[in-house]
Amino acid sequence: MSRRCELTGKGPMTGNNVSHAKNRTRRRFLPNLNDVTLQSETLGRGFKFRISAAALRTVDHRGGLDAFMAKAKDTELSDNALKIKKEISKAQAANA
Repeated sequence: MSRRCELTGKGPMTGNNVSHAKNRTRRRFLPNLNDVTLQSETLGRGFKFRISAAALRTVDHRGGLDAFMAKAKDTELSDNALKIKKEISKAQAANA
């Protein structure tokens, strides 16, 4: 399982551990990933994602999974999330 957010594409970054004596050693900064189930109002069911805490706040801020997917860029989404985005947009087009 990769350490990458399925909705924002956020992944590990690299940097330095810096001691008091200014000795530098390489390290990795890992994203704060959580396993969550997000509900889609359009489809009426939940979807499991592994997303960062920042992405979870963004989903809440935008008003849910459907609103987030409508604004999300296809390049940032994982294959699974892209499939769900197309499913949601197809269902919204059928309802309208």
